[in-house]
Amino acid sequence: MGYKPRCPRVVEVLDKRTADKAERLPPQIRRLLASQLFSSMKNTLLHLCWLLAALPTLGGSTALAQKLDAGPDRVSTDLAVAMPRLGTVKPRSTAEIGASNWLIGCETLDRDFADYDQYKTYIAPLGIKRLRMQAGWNKTEKVKGKYDWKWLDNIINDAHKRGLQPWLQLSYGNQNYPGGGGANLGAGMPTSPEALAAWDRWVEALVKRYKGKVTDWEIWNEPNFADNLDNTPERTAALHVRTIDIVKRVQPEARISGLALGHMDLPYAEAFFKALADQDRLKLLDNITYHDYTYNPDSHYPKVLALRASLHKYAPGMRLRQGENGAPSGGGYGRGALAEHDWTELTQAKWDTRRMLGDLGHDVETSIFGIIEMAYTNGPINRMNYKGIIKSDSSKKALGPKMAYYAIQNVTSIFDNSLQRIEQLEGKHNAAIVPTNPDAVVYTKGTDRNLAVYGYRHVTTKKQLYTIWANDHVPAESNKTRNLTFTFANADIDQPVYVDIVSGRVYEIPATQWKKVGNIYTFTDIPVYDAPILIADKSLIKIQPLSTARAANPTP
Repeated sequence: MGYKPRCPRVVEVLDKRTADKAERLPPQIRRLLASQLFSSMKNTLLHLCWLLAALPTLGGSTALAQKLDAGPDRVSTDLAVAMPRLGTVKPRSTAEIGASNWLIGCETLDRDFADYDQYKTYIAPLGIKRLRMQAGWNKTEKVKGKYDWKWLDNIINDAHKRGLQPWLQLSYGNQNYPGGGGANLGAGMPTSPEALAAWDRWVEALVKRYKGKVTDWEIWNEPNFADNLDNTPERTAALHVRTIDIVKRVQPEARISGLALGHMDLPYAEAFFKALADQDRLKLLDNITYHDYTYNPDSHYPKVLALRASLHKYAPGMRLRQGENGAPSGGGYGRGALAEHDWTELTQAKWDTRRMLGDLGHDVETSIFGIIEMAYTNGPINRMNYKGIIKSDSSKKALGPKMAYYAIQNVTSIFDNSLQRIEQLEGKHNAAIVPTNPDAVVYTKGTDRNLAVYGYRHVTTKKQLYTIWANDHVPAESNKTRNLTFTFANADIDQPVYVDIVSGRVYEIPATQWKKVGNIYTFTDIPVYDAPILIADKSLIKIQPLSTARAANPTP
């Protein structure tokens, strides 16, 4: 297995009543369960010990919550790197980061599929300030005309106190009203005059209540989910028009995200853009959001570029935001998108970091779904959703971080707004080509296989780093690498280091493996695999020495 299990923890005993949790295990362990665990050998000490050692690869329940590990070996994989190790990427909390490209999903609180108080201490150490969450009309107005804000006050006030920035979604409908729409994913929008008037009142009350602590809003969620025939582009645009008018009247400085496209339906998006532009409201949005779950996170960028081109016909320069995306750490029908694959904690970490850095390379903001595993009990998803980067169970307790949590910490520590993307970065086959424009960079990659390669420079020092990974397949459980040679013309790197983003381990690139001739840098025998690695100037990486002791729980 690619993930070396940590020391065994006290775990929930698997038996026939909890057999579905076995879906989180790698295939070879599942075969053991199927053939032996529930047979006469299930009680042998050998097999029990093997199962206990493998259970950290599960996203499932443990009897004791795992502490947040801040030590240099918090993630250990079998990735082989034959270079001198310097240490590990040092995590940075939200207080240490001014601004960045990242958001984290804190969804489903409106339906009680997760508990904010269980995971709130894990957010700041992750290094992401902005939180996506639903405002929950149905949960707030359980009795017509009476708003119970207590549940949402607790979340918004706590997030604000911690220096976090809620991105609050106006959704879903309210079942108290005839024609009020549904209260879950894929639900229809409010349609009756009575329900729409009630929607207007709730939106106005909501924005008035939180406008001192919330500036970012989003309208509805995945109106085209499962090709919903009720939520037409025109109906979605009409709900946006009335909602934009209310939000902007109450809070003129509000930033509003629109559409929240559930999958890449380009004709739907185009019709929505046109309908909103025809009513002179599209220009009032700050960004357009989409959610596109693909097994290979790099495969959908042609559609993203097409979506951007469609948007810019009606609103030139408007930004896209990837508003919800993430991979699970286990499979299983009924658990939401991407369920038909043998996911593990390792492949989840690879997928999530490829999504983040792929989006960054396309100038798209990214919200990772989600902070914690969610105990869905109704709607189109009706089982534990394993996309969270913190383990949980049906009790909704936070049981400890997964590998993806630490991998995302590594991304947020390095990639903030002090780095700018090198827009003129082009791959060539001739290493002797040097661009005449000093801001342009040409690279060669020593292989005809597909690689994702993006470049960044520091806004003041101009030092550079490059992100690289094999992008042609779904992330694999194997960490097998290929040693490749890269050249970069017009690069600016004084002390090159190699960084593995999943583990955060930082290595010195020895003098025998790199050289600079004129304006061309050559790096040889660089291990590349299907997760992001960096070739970077050392000054751009905050490094935690190997001697650093492990930390305790997150700060309350």
